[in-house]
Amino acid sequence: MSQAYHADSSELSTKEVLTWELFGTASRELAQIIADSAFAPEIVIAVARGGLLPAGSLSYALGLKLADAINVEFYTDVHETLPEPVLLAPMLDNESIQGKRLLVVDDVADSGRTLALVLDLLREQGADARSAVLYSKSASVVSPDFVWRRTDEWIVFPWSAEPPVVANTDAETPTA
Repeated sequence: MSQAYHADSSELSTKEVLTWELFGTASRELAQIIADSAFAPEIVIAVARGGLLPAGSLSYALGLKLADAINVEFYTDVHETLPEPVLLAPMLDNESIQGKRLLVVDDVADSGRTLALVLDLLREQGADARSAVLYSKSASVVSPDFVWRRTDEWIVFPWSAEPPVVANTDAETPTA
C-alpha cells in the first residue's frame, strides 16, 4: 500500500492553506450554494479519501442522512500521480443508486480525472450525479457543478497537513 501522506509541501513557495476553521466556513458556504440551486440531492457520495470530510460536512449542512463513499487512488505524493485514477474495493451498491440524485463530493478538482471517472461510473448506473468540491483548478477536465473556491496553487488540507500518526514506542502501553 502506498504512503498515505502527501501534503509535505514545504518546498513549495506558494500554496493554499485550508485551516480547520476555514474548512467549517467553506463547508457551510458550499452547502448554501447547493441549497440555493435547483438540485436537491438524495444521497451524498464521498470520493475517498479527500472527499470524506467535505462530504460528511455537506451531508450534515444539507440535512441529508444517506451517504456513501467510493474509493479512488490517484495522487501518490505532491504533484505525483498514478497514470490513471484507479477504483479500489469496496465498491458502491449500484442497485441502490439507480435513478437517484447524487451529490459527488471531493476536496479538489485538480486534474479532474478522478471526478470524471466517478461521475461517468455513476451516470452509467442511471444516477443523476452532480459534483461539489471545495477547490477547483483551471486545468480540471471536469467543471464541477458546485465550487467553493478556485485556485491553481497546491492546497494543504487540514486533514493531510501532518504525517500519519505512528506507534510511539517510548510511551507506556495504556491498560484497560
